[in-house]
Amino acid sequence: MVEREIGAPWEGFLVEPAGGGSAAVLVLGGSSGRVEAERCRLLAARGLTALSIRWFGGPGQAAGIREIPLETFTAAVDLLSAAGPRRIGVLGTSKGAEAALLLAVADPRIDAAIALAPTSVVWEGFGAGPDGSTGPGRSSWTWKGEPLPFVRYDRASWPPPGRPAAFLGMYESSREGYAAAAIDVAASRAELLLVAGGDDLMWPSARFAAELAARRDVRLVTHPRAGHRVRLPGEPPLPRSPIHQYGGTPEADAALGTAAWPDVLELLAAR
Repeated sequence: MVEREIGAPWEGFLVEPAGGGSAAVLVLGGSSGRVEAERCRLLAARGLTALSIRWFGGPGQAAGIREIPLETFTAAVDLLSAAGPRRIGVLGTSKGAEAALLLAVADPRIDAAIALAPTSVVWEGFGAGPDGSTGPGRSSWTWKGEPLPFVRYDRASWPPPGRPAAFLGMYESSREGYAAAAIDVAASRAELLLVAGGDDLMWPSARFAAELAARRDVRLVTHPRAGHRVRLPGEPPLPRSPIHQYGGTPEADAALGTAAWPDVLELLAAR
């Protein structure tokens, strides 16, 4: 494999399989802001050119997830397209899954979108936006300079401080603007794979996946005891967080990833 760091216009990591590949995938992390280098290596070992980028929190970027331009991701697709793959996919986790689904709607070059622990709607942003603002009531995303409709957080249901937080109840009770904020996956030409755990304590990803599946044909893989952090085959367990409750168990999270893995490879592979 050939690996290289990407320095501009964002921090990134690109892995190309030996001899090149005919399919490519953009890999998006969640609200950790992590560049998913190991996941890229895992996919490159299966013959895919894989690129992961830091889409917030880097130099010249918003510090938080607030009014992030979707053009951040279309620029990454530009980079992947320059190599001439026959098929381009996007794989995102959690907040990165939200971005992946929106990218699949906005960019017709996306052939396949894989959403691990997805949402079915656009959510209110958090942290500081591109202008430094931290005030409430702004979307997580913009497209062509316009903020996308979003669901406002029910702050009365925000988890109490002082212990690892489970945000499930807050997301379940947040309903203001829900219909208008629906991600219009029916408008996407991409094939969709949704992977969700029934014991997700971060947000109700299994319910969100069912809502997405009601809008169009998708592939849906679930596990009743898995949580928010889906583990693909070959990925190590993630350490327990002192800040958040993600639900599931390492065994169930891995079982969900193993069950989804054949579909992941089939959708991303060149046809």
